[in-house]
Amino acid sequence: MTAIAIDNARPIPSARWWRIIPPAILVYIFSFMDRTNIGFAMAGGMNESLQMTASLSGLAAGIFFIGYVMLQAPAGHWAEHRSAKNFIGWSILVWGGLSILCGFVQNSTQLLVIRFLIGVAEGGVWPAMLVILSHWFPNEERGRANAYFIMNIAIASIITGPLSGWIISSFGWRWVFIGEGVLSLLLILVWFPLISDSPATAKWISKEERDYLTTRLAAEQLAMKSKDHAPISYGAVMRDPNMWKLILLYLFYQMGIYGFAMWLPTLLKELTNTGMTGIGFLSMFPYIAMIFGLYGFAQLSDRSGNRRRYTALPILGFAICFLLSTLLKEHIWVSFGFLVACGLFMQSASSIFWTIPPLLFPSEVAGGVRGIINALGNLGGFVGPFAVGWLRTSFDSYDVGVYFLVAMLVIGFFIALSLPAKTTGRTA
Repeated sequence: MTAIAIDNARPIPSARWWRIIPPAILVYIFSFMDRTNIGFAMAGGMNESLQMTASLSGLAAGIFFIGYVMLQAPAGHWAEHRSAKNFIGWSILVWGGLSILCGFVQNSTQLLVIRFLIGVAEGGVWPAMLVILSHWFPNEERGRANAYFIMNIAIASIITGPLSGWIISSFGWRWVFIGEGVLSLLLILVWFPLISDSPATAKWISKEERDYLTTRLAAEQLAMKSKDHAPISYGAVMRDPNMWKLILLYLFYQMGIYGFAMWLPTLLKELTNTGMTGIGFLSMFPYIAMIFGLYGFAQLSDRSGNRRRYTALPILGFAICFLLSTLLKEHIWVSFGFLVACGLFMQSASSIFWTIPPLLFPSEVAGGVRGIINALGNLGGFVGPFAVGWLRTSFDSYDVGVYFLVAMLVIGFFIALSLPAKTTGRTA
């Protein structure tokens, strides 16, 4: 990132881009890896070893998100008013240890319990990380900052596919949990030395950059309060129709994302009849495309200020490509091409979506608002994978599950279009 100039003054240093974004990306790479590697274990022998049906496998993949809701709002509030850095540090230690335990389960009940607990341990990391980003990047930079952070999902998936496929082929499905859990524990050696909660607590930041950030962020909150008299209590927030639009939009969006992510290895196996190493390699390509989608849509959104449009369009693109990948599966590589195109759109709305809550709600409740949205919305991460597994068992076809996910994405698209005018960069 290059330094920026304000009002023709001396350029403002941009050390925050290099100091905050990389450790945030690294932590969430392994967080996402530890929640989704079960998809490779499912395709790589875990189901047979633990005698699990497709619907039970979907439950094991999705139960993570039942635990995930537990700490969302408390973590967001704590991070906003105390220390996001410390909260995330402790979370790393707990989820890494639990991930290792997944490699030692002897039956499906043990797997379900540990997956639930991993969800609890990881649950507060996302809202806490968004709080850190909101303390370091003002609105005109936030779409790009969120996009760079969310690129961790693409990077994690690019790494997870080949790594998990190779581990399973070489050592068995249990070692995918053990090895990747150990890597997560090592994150603590990076997190605490590098990250800072805010410019006020950072010793490495220049005075110019600190003053710029403090002034810009304070002005944002003052403008919001003076113009909108926005709600400052959680009770008022929960009565706000826009809050429920954001929750439902994120719920339907997450159904599509995690339904796709958790079942992608199995879909690729059914489509191509390839071994686990080949599936791991093929699974990289949607996530390589994701990097380009995240960057491109974030740039368009930051330049135009239109958060609503660039939240809605990627969701629609994801739905169309997912549908076509199923309708054209008789043409193997055309179908695979549309699965790759799914990756281009799949997470592109996320970075832009998370710029919207600070536009609608003040900082007093912003951390908790993010947590509530993420908690209730991520129930879609349970419903999506479970629904695909249940529909697969009921109809003996994955196609019906894909049609369900596509329908949920289309609903999310229309909800996005209904967001208020202020999310378009206009005031009315």
